[in-house]
Amino acid sequence: MTSSETMPAGRVRSTPLTPLIELRGISKYFPGVIANENINFSVAEGEIHALCGENGAGKSTLMKILYGMQLPDEGSILIKDETIRFHSPRDAIDYGIGMVHQHFMLADNLSVLENIILGAEPTTLGYMQQATAEQQVQDLCDSYGLTVNIHTHVEELAVGQRQKVEIIKVLYRGVDILILDEPTSVLVPQEVEDLFVTMREMKEQGKTLIFIDHKLDEVLEIADRITVLRAGRSVATVDKTEATAHDLAELMIGSELPVPDTYEDTVVEEILLKVEGLNLDTEELGGSGIAAELERRQVLTNVNISVHRGEIVGIAGVEGNGQAELIEALLGTRQVSSGKIFMAGEDITGWSTRRRREENLGYIPEDRHKMGLMLSSPLWENAMLGHQGSRPFAAGGFWLLPSAAREKCEEIVEDFDVRTPSVRVAADALSGGNQQKLIIGREMSMSPKVLIAAHPTRGIDVGAQAAVWEDLRVARREGLAVLLVSADLDELIGLSDRLMVILRGQIVVELDPAQVTPRELGSYMTGAQV
Repeated sequence: MTSSETMPAGRVRSTPLTPLIELRGISKYFPGVIANENINFSVAEGEIHALCGENGAGKSTLMKILYGMQLPDEGSILIKDETIRFHSPRDAIDYGIGMVHQHFMLADNLSVLENIILGAEPTTLGYMQQATAEQQVQDLCDSYGLTVNIHTHVEELAVGQRQKVEIIKVLYRGVDILILDEPTSVLVPQEVEDLFVTMREMKEQGKTLIFIDHKLDEVLEIADRITVLRAGRSVATVDKTEATAHDLAELMIGSELPVPDTYEDTVVEEILLKVEGLNLDTEELGGSGIAAELERRQVLTNVNISVHRGEIVGIAGVEGNGQAELIEALLGTRQVSSGKIFMAGEDITGWSTRRRREENLGYIPEDRHKMGLMLSSPLWENAMLGHQGSRPFAAGGFWLLPSAAREKCEEIVEDFDVRTPSVRVAADALSGGNQQKLIIGREMSMSPKVLIAAHPTRGIDVGAQAAVWEDLRVARREGLAVLLVSADLDELIGLSDRLMVILRGQIVVELDPAQVTPRELGSYMTGAQV
């Protein structure tokens, strides 16, 4: 619904504004999927316009069309009343449109400056003008209050700083319209506040921002107007001053906004996962050129964790503080330097990853595309990943049984509400939420004793998020020991029985979720409070 259409009773209506960008009748179809259908979407100059909707609602496709990454099957794009047809992001950038992607696109081994100017270096007679580049980038940082050392290597930056680099990189290319895709998904509350200060500063200086987000409280805080998509169609565009989180949730999913609560106490005395005095060193290439050599760095120091049957223990920390390495140590993909790991009372420190998985260690990976799925393979093949040597997927440890795998996948699809026309379709045909439900169903259906859940709701909508939360509550009720690593502080506080904060590879504090606020938790995570 556009601002000119009649709003159903109970729905608020946006104030008509002169559009800078108009998408008229945009439709995009993929085999068996309607990604966008006759969408009308407009953004006024100098506004912050939020785009909301469930996974599969068509938000990313619509923005990829605006950014030139995909061509629409129907419809047109107008900028200042001029009809435009983009064939690549380069075309969009030439018209002043830039995009900051949810997953950072930075080279860790390059400096901030090198990342920002890469591909757009100022040159004279074929020679790069280093001083000019430094001055231009520093002026941008100062102009928008983006405090970052431009000579620091990206790998040394915290997540919030990396995001600033992505924003500067886009601004450096002279864009006036910025698309921000899920920019708060990995930030602590203090970093979100900093980002919003930057967004307001950009708005003050005449920039136009399109903000994709699932967190409705954030949308209502920062946006001027909000457009909601559902099932590939535009449902409504509303003024933020007249909308509530309840209104938006109902437009998105047709029900109340879910909350991450565990409700009842299910924790028993038996410990199913125990980590004792875990230390982990890693070797990294230090120096440069012929002087480069391997240097050892400790990434985990004397980590002690216990998780009881029927308990969820949350691990909070700014990304890059050892969470990933801790998970890899638990899975056996990294060899620990010292310390012990026990599962159900048995020392598994020296076990292979395969043996740990076969002995019922479940794992929901933080990146479903890189670590959880074979995107071009059918669902039934994905349903046995990590368990392909076990029944019902194999006989004798190596004879795969496709018919049994398809049957098991059908059960997962049914039990975990994976919305798909068939178990034979490729995984990349599913929305992010349905991909995540497939992964959780795969792990839960193998009756694990311990479940490691790494960022289980990252990048999925509130409807799928509610389903994942319920799956974790079910795991807890059924007596699993769940280690939950997440950047969503409300999720950690709501679902966890106990909370631990990891900072620079060490567990620095254990907290009672019932007694801590997201802001206080963020302070512990950043080291402001210890």
